[in-house]
Amino acid sequence: MSSFSLESLEAAAGPVSRETFDRLVAFEQMFQKWNRSINLVAQSTSADVWQRHILDSAQLARIEPGAVRWADIGSGGGFPGLVMAFLLAERPGASINLVESNRKKASFLQAVVGQFNLPARIVARRIEDSHALVAAPQIVTARALASLSVLLDLSAPWLTSGARGLFHKGRDYRAEVQESVNRWSFDLVEHRSVTDPHGVILELSNLRPV
Repeated sequence: MSSFSLESLEAAAGPVSRETFDRLVAFEQMFQKWNRSINLVAQSTSADVWQRHILDSAQLARIEPGAVRWADIGSGGGFPGLVMAFLLAERPGASINLVESNRKKASFLQAVVGQFNLPARIVARRIEDSHALVAAPQIVTARALASLSVLLDLSAPWLTSGARGLFHKGRDYRAEVQESVNRWSFDLVEHRSVTDPHGVILELSNLRPV
């Protein structure tokens, strides 16, 4: 599934148009050029951006096929936020806010959004300062950003107001969940990752402080 193919994308994300696939391939090439200059992802994973980052991000579309208002916090190199922006372009009225305080990475995100005319807005602020600027998302995402307890603190203003969180996690996710329940009450659904045998997507809803 690591080859560049529409089939690999659909295996992760569900039905996707050929145009969206072609745009994501072009994005991967643009990403590689920028990554050589500003290190958007670890060099150890840059040789397989399609599998390790694009497909890993795209699987969120299958989990939430109907949501149209998204927010991605700590967007960094655009995973999963930019990938979701490409996929959301196929959903009428859908959009995503990408929250990223690092100036160079925010510039990269803006360049991609402009190049491909994506339904995304860059919020170049610290996450703590972005809540009032990102109104009522249905879904909040984050990948390789922080522990679950920290993610819940950062996204609480949205998650306690009806949004759901979709957070990529690795093999130690159970310990992070256990740590979080000391401070937060929430409903949890674990989605096994389709790209990482040790990974999960944690879907959290109904967040309330303990």
